[in-house]
Amino acid sequence: MHAGEFCLVKLYDLSQPLNQETPFWPYYPPFEVKFIKRKAEHGVNAQYIMTANHIGTHLDAPLHFVTGGKSIDQIPLTQLYGPGVIVDVSEVGDLGLYTPELIESKVEVKDGDILILYTGFSKYAWYQKPKPEGTADEERYIHLHPGGGRDMVEWLLKKKIKLWGVDAVSTDHPMNLPIGRFLPRVCDKVRSLSEKKFGGREKVDSMFPPEDYQLTHNALFPYDCIHIENLGGQIDQLLNRRVTIGCFPWLFKGGEAAFARVVAFVDE
Repeated sequence: MHAGEFCLVKLYDLSQPLNQETPFWPYYPPFEVKFIKRKAEHGVNAQYIMTANHIGTHLDAPLHFVTGGKSIDQIPLTQLYGPGVIVDVSEVGDLGLYTPELIESKVEVKDGDILILYTGFSKYAWYQKPKPEGTADEERYIHLHPGGGRDMVEWLLKKKIKLWGVDAVSTDHPMNLPIGRFLPRVCDKVRSLSEKKFGGREKVDSMFPPEDYQLTHNALFPYDCIHIENLGGQIDQLLNRRVTIGCFPWLFKGGEAAFARVVAFVDE
């Protein structure tokens, strides 16, 4: 750039909205909000919230799965901002497994990139337009999202990926979560659909062994490879593109996770 010139950067919000309507993780408490002051009586509007961390667009810190691991405030900003890619893996569909081969067929992923995966499940999120005109489907969003397997874990470490994220409720496949293993009313349905997709009970058991429970959390967090869950917003406008990505959680001292605003910066 020459003196006097400047580069225009367009910002894309990759976050989901958050309020009391946001679905919460199974077995976790919901987001609660109420007014504790109102303008008419107190001269000011003020709210009080109570919530678990793992709801809406949020960043998981290593502490979430590693005793003594880094908390949110200990994650350097340099890990949360930098070059990366947004990759369309939506073709894997309900209960699918995205793979390194699929990702690398769409874009070049460089060592140390921030990696954002578009599973397509953000279109089923609670804030989308309701049926019959819209696509919002809370049960599908929670129960049937895609996930990553052992090959993803090994590849993420090989590529030195320190931050990745998905527009789904978890980076793990439902069969590696309570959703497919023991969540009442739900797990039998999820297992049945998984067996139909992958070729029977024995195949599913071999693909999702007991030791792979919450795989992408347990296997990656010890190496400070962390992730963002419940991405959305304008993510579908930047598919298979190289961009600059920033994840901005609040400076939560001792936090094992934190709500985050995630932004893509694109030179125009």
